[in-house]
Amino acid sequence: MASSRVVGLGGSLASASTSRIALERALAGAERTGASTERFDVAELDLPMFRPGAPAPASLDALLDAIRGADGMIWSSPLYHGTVSGAFKNAIDWLQLLASDDPPYLADKPVGLIAAAGGTHGLQAINTMGFMVRALRGIAVPLVVPVARASQAITDGQIVDAAVDTQLLALGSEVARLSGHFARPSAGVA
Repeated sequence: MASSRVVGLGGSLASASTSRIALERALAGAERTGASTERFDVAELDLPMFRPGAPAPASLDALLDAIRGADGMIWSSPLYHGTVSGAFKNAIDWLQLLASDDPPYLADKPVGLIAAAGGTHGLQAINTMGFMVRALRGIAVPLVVPVARASQAITDGQIVDAAVDTQLLALGSEVARLSGHFARPSAGVA
C-alpha cells in the first residue's frame, strides 16, 4: 500500500506560534507511520481577506494543489476570543475554491484538529474547526488535541509537556492511519 499524504494547515501570525509547533509535532507523528507530509502556515501564506469572486492570490496555488492530492489533513489554530484565529478562518474561507472539484472541498478526507489555548478552553476552537470540517465534507477525526496553557506546554520552541507531546504524535498517527480509508474508488473499479 502506498504511503498516505497528510497536509498540515495552521499556525498564527505570531512569530513564536505554539499552534505551529504543535502542528509540526503532529505531522511528525504522521511521518512515523510512513506518511509523507507538507505544512502550510497562515503567516507564510499571507492571504488577503477572502472575497467571493476575487482572484486567488498566487500563494494559494500550492496549498490548493496539496489539499487536492492529500489523503488527510491536520489543522491547528490558536484560540482567540473563544474561536479560531481570523487568519486561520480566512485560510479556510479560501478553500471555497475547491467547491467545483470532483469530489468537492475535503470530501472523504480525515482531518485532525489541534487548538493552542492560553487558558483551559481549547475545545472551543476544536468545536469550531469540527463544524468547518463537516461543512467542507471532510471527516473530523475523533481524537483531538486541545493544548491548554500552551505557553507552559510549549516553551522556547519545544514541547515540554510529555502528555501533550504524546497526544500530538498520536493524532498525527491516527490521521495517517485513517487516510485513504474513506477514499472513493477509482473510475472503472467496481
